[in-house]
Amino acid sequence: METEQERQIRRRKRIEEMRKAKRRAELLQKWGIPALVAVVVLTGGAGAAAFFGNREDVRQETDADRETEESPAVGQGGGVGPGTEMLSESSGEPDAVPINDSASAAEEAMAEGEAVQVPRGAILQIPETHDRAAIVGFDDTLASEYGILIDVEENNVLAQKAAWDRMNPASMTKILTVLVAAEKLTEEDMDKKVPITIDITDYCYSNGCSITGYALDEMATVRDLFYGTILPSGADSALALAKYVAGSHEAFTDMMNEKLAELGLAGTSHFTNCVGLYDEEHYTTAYDMAVMLKAAADNALCREVLSAHTYSTVPTEQNPEGLLVSNWFLRRIEDRDTHGEVLCGKTGFVNESGSCAASLSIGNDGKEYICVTAASSSSWKCIADQVELYQRFLPE
Repeated sequence: METEQERQIRRRKRIEEMRKAKRRAELLQKWGIPALVAVVVLTGGAGAAAFFGNREDVRQETDADRETEESPAVGQGGGVGPGTEMLSESSGEPDAVPINDSASAAEEAMAEGEAVQVPRGAILQIPETHDRAAIVGFDDTLASEYGILIDVEENNVLAQKAAWDRMNPASMTKILTVLVAAEKLTEEDMDKKVPITIDITDYCYSNGCSITGYALDEMATVRDLFYGTILPSGADSALALAKYVAGSHEAFTDMMNEKLAELGLAGTSHFTNCVGLYDEEHYTTAYDMAVMLKAAADNALCREVLSAHTYSTVPTEQNPEGLLVSNWFLRRIEDRDTHGEVLCGKTGFVNESGSCAASLSIGNDGKEYICVTAASSSSWKCIADQVELYQRFLPE
């Protein structure tokens, strides 16, 4: 089994390789060789419907972060203890496509710091040369390197920074995990019991994942696995849920990528695991993550899970009083003035990525907003960035 020292060495080598690749890309751009431009195609079909569907009242929460007292050990896959996770330094992008008139107009408006209406079926393209840091809302006071704030009802991008650039979503991945599982299961499944097998505990241990806290061979209900996946960002819960739904982690990951295709995101997002472990082929964008959160928030079960601030699991032989789990993001942001109420949220962290979060809020105007920020310098700064964006753009 790989030791912690060996894992750290491998991690440092991987980071250095990514930095070299980034420097090579910057040199190519400096020499005038055009770089690939990230694009997002907003279809009028399933993807658009999922993102711009009917509003529902939501209340949700996210992982605990590195600084909470409940966080065990730092690791590559789940970050630090219950509810931390990662993003990637990878900057790979899909092939460029021609800019249409509506995209050009949107681009010019964003350069001027205006809200941008993204028409269904249009292509929104942000060129590599665009000074995204200058867009309103993402100035030097915000630490996040990627992000987007969307007025869902008005179909407006209010602010963004590298929102269509490839990144690793870390434990925000689990938003799609619970969505895929929820769509495959029925109410009859919720009280079924699933074993926490040795392959699950070994996977969590060897990858340093954040966990719910189940013991080997403990039997957890499917319902508890949903909450364990989101609130403490438990990889043990996510893996047990994946195995129950699809028979194996690999088969479930295939289902996740099928769902990405259904949402119209297959060209810009691809997942290799259900927990958020770093992998060069595990990537998404801030915009895509917003689409996934909206789709999950429109699912009744996912909405219920994502809105819970705390939850107690069913008592078992190993845990006779059950496990009390918390969504620390929701608990920490609920006392902040966000010009509304943050209803749903999921955080993430891993060493390679920094801190990230996706949240859904109902503003004081009654409208629904989605905010995604990523690659922040700390879990607290990640929360501060989200609060500042909500304060700037939501009416008092």
